[in-house]
Amino acid sequence: MASTTRRTATKPATKTTAKRSTTRKSTAKAPAETAKKSTAKPATAASATPLAADSAAKAAAVASVEKAAPKPTVITSEAPALSAPEMKKKELIEAVVARSGIKKKDAKPVVEAMLAILGEELGNGREMNLNPLGKVKINRIKKLAKGRVVMCKLRQNEQQENAGKDPLAKAAE
Repeated sequence: MASTTRRTATKPATKTTAKRSTTRKSTAKAPAETAKKSTAKPATAASATPLAADSAAKAAAVASVEKAAPKPTVITSEAPALSAPEMKKKELIEAVVARSGIKKKDAKPVVEAMLAILGEELGNGREMNLNPLGKVKINRIKKLAKGRVVMCKLRQNEQQENAGKDPLAKAAE
């Protein structure tokens, strides 16, 4: 009986090892075949020399272009100088009344309507060119839970053209 147990024990062992060896053989052949196909010629000293010559020639060409090119002009940005606290709507209306000479009751609805329109159009992402205020360009609009943040650029031209002129029209008499 001992021999029968040996036979049964050895038979499954040989079968499993045979299966393993066949799978091992098949996986062992695939990397060997790919290694033969993917081997490249080793780099020699003669093949490395043209690369060094090319890089030296490129460096010389870049250096000659840099010498011939004009030096770039560095523009420094000015830090904004805050001369007064922020302007409120009441102060804006008073300034409009002082500059235009019209009554406050006539100027207030016009200023409020103008601010409402400007706010709506900026919120919609519309760019504006409002001289002498300047050109307003929308960069990004970020929506928040209680409103939105509109990030924009304002470009103003120099005020040399209109230095002596009053931008407001004369009132008809």
